[in-house]
Amino acid sequence: MALKVLIPTPLQNLTNNQATIECEASNIREMLNALEATFPGFKERLCDENGNIRRFVNFYVNSEDIRFLDGPDTALKDGDEVSIVPAIAGG
Repeated sequence: MALKVLIPTPLQNLTNNQATIECEASNIREMLNALEATFPGFKERLCDENGNIRRFVNFYVNSEDIRFLDGPDTALKDGDEVSIVPAIAGG
């Protein structure tokens, strides 16, 4: 199943400067593994050493925050759009 992943600018250096990646996965966890297989080092920027999504990284599936869905087990289907949004601090 093909889905579109929107890559934030700070991570595009890991995706050969691509802002959008298409991949196949049935959930967020599989998507991260697929991106890691294609772009080594990608997952470690988003996940801790136990494979858990870092708390300062937000994922949205079709504009829905996965924290209010099934987290990394949130199901994905053909045509979904996943946005990766790193938290920004400032004042």
